[in-house]
Amino acid sequence: MRLESKEDFRQWMGKVLDPLKPLYSRGKARLHLGDSGVTYPQVSIEMEAFSRPLWALVPFWAGGGEDREFEEIYREGLANGSDPDHEEYWGGFTDYDQRFVEMAAIASGILFALEKVWEPLSQKAKQNLADWLYGINEHIIPDCNWQFFMILVNVSLKKQGYRFSQEKLESGLEKVESYYLGDGWYRDGGSAQKDYYISFAMHYYGLLYAAAMEKEEPERCRRFKERAEIFARDFIYWFDENGSALPYGRSLAYRFGQAAFWSAYVFAGLDQIPAGVVKGILARHLNWWDSQKIYDRDGVLTIGYSYPNLIMAERYNAPGSPYWGMKSLLCLALPDSHPFWQEKAAPLPELEKVKVLKQADMIMHRLGKEVVSYPAGVCEKYGHGHVPEKYSKFAYSTRFGFSVARSQIVLHENAPDSALAFVIDGDDYVFTRKVSLSYEVKEDRVISTWQPFPGILVTSTVIPQEGGHRRIHEVESSFDCTAYDCGFSVEKFTPGYEQKAGGQEAEVRYDAMGCHVRGDGPEAKGMIIEADPNTNVLYPNGSIPAVSYWIEKGKKIRLETVVRTFVK
Repeated sequence: MRLESKEDFRQWMGKVLDPLKPLYSRGKARLHLGDSGVTYPQVSIEMEAFSRPLWALVPFWAGGGEDREFEEIYREGLANGSDPDHEEYWGGFTDYDQRFVEMAAIASGILFALEKVWEPLSQKAKQNLADWLYGINEHIIPDCNWQFFMILVNVSLKKQGYRFSQEKLESGLEKVESYYLGDGWYRDGGSAQKDYYISFAMHYYGLLYAAAMEKEEPERCRRFKERAEIFARDFIYWFDENGSALPYGRSLAYRFGQAAFWSAYVFAGLDQIPAGVVKGILARHLNWWDSQKIYDRDGVLTIGYSYPNLIMAERYNAPGSPYWGMKSLLCLALPDSHPFWQEKAAPLPELEKVKVLKQADMIMHRLGKEVVSYPAGVCEKYGHGHVPEKYSKFAYSTRFGFSVARSQIVLHENAPDSALAFVIDGDDYVFTRKVSLSYEVKEDRVISTWQPFPGILVTSTVIPQEGGHRRIHEVESSFDCTAYDCGFSVEKFTPGYEQKAGGQEAEVRYDAMGCHVRGDGPEAKGMIIEADPNTNVLYPNGSIPAVSYWIEKGKKIRLETVVRTFVK
């Protein structure tokens, strides 16, 4: 589907959301989409699924779109869900309640689509909804991007003349200010991880606030916009020429939410990057996702990345969670006369081949049609699921993705692509980089020191070069062990697929792309790891070319591996 006109984008939205229409509950306040588990109760799961389509419907309505069926669903659902006397009442709250997250979409509707979300409600229903929303002020919420949910709720209540908390509004804004690092980048509360939450949360909500409060708080709104303009110059490097974005970090089940920042960028009136370029990023991105296997047989979004996959999911991924990606359709709120709709979707501008993103602790490398990131391995040691695989590999690619472990036992279950994996002599457990103890991101290399297991210390240097990258590892071990330096996982069962390993080299390829590794070090030997199914986020079956090395205890060992890729 080619995306150019406003109607094209509306039809794209319809393709994603229309399959939900027959699935809403009798009272329209809940939406049951599946039976997989998550950390919050069923009422929150179904309320989340109800709320998240609003991230597209609100801008659709604000931009003049008409869909009577959805209007009726949400008029009835908002009234019933917030009515304490109704059987589908969303309920009261606990601290850190998931329903606080889902309030933001409703608040956005009150702010930007008043005539569809708020005005059709009876006076009693308005009061019930306002009272229910106010509950976010009476409980503890995390010190992170969740502060914006409280901010947006209080702004929406304030603008409608209902009870709100000025104290919570101000404290939330003060916390957001404390998260700003400079160079356009925030941290997400106390986390040192730099991932899509900086774009589709910190900046996205900041730009919503700027659009809603520009008259009341021009200086703060100016700061939010100015930071987003600076951030855009870095974030554009996360996108491939074919529309795919870098698979990196957590919450990848939100899929096309990766481009939500660009929709907020034009919505808030930012223009240092031309509207045609922004439109091109969004259009190619949504088209790329439209070609992936992301729906079930009924057209409902699944949990996973480019195909249904619970292995890579986080503990907070409920069946309705993927609909947070609808935030990327905020552009639908733009008037028909906006340059975004008038200009053709333009290609990416010429970008630097190697770009240091200082605040993100990574180097970006544009290798022809492929984008690769070399991060420093900065993350929370433990978190929501598969944190080391999502943040601490040596390289992440828009074309090869990355793999998550099925287990820590044996190589094929661990699927340690783009990692140096250790197996201690006499054992089957696999140990890789979990988090860097120290790191340095220079103009031409990333250096990190890390410990896969107590008694093994590694300093790794990753250097971008023509056609790929070079890794230099200095290893000191108290154990005899084998180290496997692994390239990217390459899709199996494709036309022209072949693999070969011999001497100090290994290669896996097919007609469209491939990866080759060559090593230099003690007993270097090329090999192929046949990864377990459903470990790679981009395709369900993959093989990993690797070089194995013998690590003798008590000695300082130097390993050097060259990883090259080719993409047609």
